[in-house]
Amino acid sequence: MKKLLFIVAALATFSCSKDLGGDVAPINVPSTTTLSGNISVTTTLTADKEWTLKGYVYVTDGATLIIQPGTVIKSDISEKGALCIERGAKIQAEGTAAKPIVFTSGRPAGERAPGDWGGIVILGRAKTNRTSEPTIEGGIGRAYGGSNDEDNSGVMKYVRIEYAGIAALPNSEINALTFGAVGSKTIIENVQTIYANDDAFEFFGGTVSPKYLYAYATADDDYDFDFGFTGKVSFSISKRDPQFVDTGDAGNGIECDNDGTGSSATPFTRPVLDNLTLIGPNDPAALSNHNLAMRWRRATQFEVSNSTFIGYMKGGFSLESNETAQAYKDGKSIFKNNKIGTYTTNTSRNFISGATTIISSADVKTKALADGNTEIESSNAEILKLEKPSWTTGWTRFPTKGN
Repeated sequence: MKKLLFIVAALATFSCSKDLGGDVAPINVPSTTTLSGNISVTTTLTADKEWTLKGYVYVTDGATLIIQPGTVIKSDISEKGALCIERGAKIQAEGTAAKPIVFTSGRPAGERAPGDWGGIVILGRAKTNRTSEPTIEGGIGRAYGGSNDEDNSGVMKYVRIEYAGIAALPNSEINALTFGAVGSKTIIENVQTIYANDDAFEFFGGTVSPKYLYAYATADDDYDFDFGFTGKVSFSISKRDPQFVDTGDAGNGIECDNDGTGSSATPFTRPVLDNLTLIGPNDPAALSNHNLAMRWRRATQFEVSNSTFIGYMKGGFSLESNETAQAYKDGKSIFKNNKIGTYTTNTSRNFISGATTIISSADVKTKALADGNTEIESSNAEILKLEKPSWTTGWTRFPTKGN
């Protein structure tokens, strides 16, 4: 199995300021560390203070939120926080391996729980496949989308997001990190989520192309794509906690739809994924809602290569609509040079077609193997040849729940 790749970034020197309507100081050190309401001028969060998100906090059009390496941002306990970077605004959060930027619960260590706060939402002006301007889910109520696929919402590097995913509204949770029509000039690298109570990373349209994403112990889906996303995700990892999963939904490695109705709206959702390593619960005692490595659902397309999918309880590569199956059969969707193995000796679960009028599961397997994919046995870490299956070293942190 390929080694996990990590990037060690050079320490960045910041020369940031806040527009106070008068003199401009080299570094903004505010009198209060509570963030609430709108941030409408460029503002710096310094690492010498601990910051608190109180309720929904919006960085508005024209403003930039600058976060120094090593800064810790916690959520208020009673007014659970969330951070939204609106269209035309930017986030400049450049941590380092030695000094990551951390967003976490406001509860003490040992008492933290998934869903203690909302999460981070970035909205841009890239394309979606919606005919009218959509608003982002989670009760945030801000619009996203446009026609600029090269839109720039800023930079996030070496950022850790812990215990996010509050259910703000029924069936409208905030994910740990949500992208709404974020453009290709936005830089997202080395971002980790821990115990997200909904999805770890969700993409609604847009063209952003992150690298080195890490999802640990997600309740719902690790990577979710919708509304015409056409970007690329590379060199990324997820690992499930066998005893933690969404009780009301199925937890998958990847879930992908063109939209909620399976329409033929364009651009088609078509993520390009390469060098991913997705590890399921890999445990016979895992909770029953742990589901599939990949759910290619309503009329979606995809390109997946050089990746490994192992240890999922109910299946691996699953085509779940006639339109999705047709795109795969016709070569519009590509699945090549991957390794796949579910946590079962029943290899028929590795390749599944729910669209039997287009292609059978047996034919999916035949095509997949002809395209250079291989099946592997996934029953324990030794067979899987995982070098560090618990990932306890490095800049990332993989705690037990609550810590």
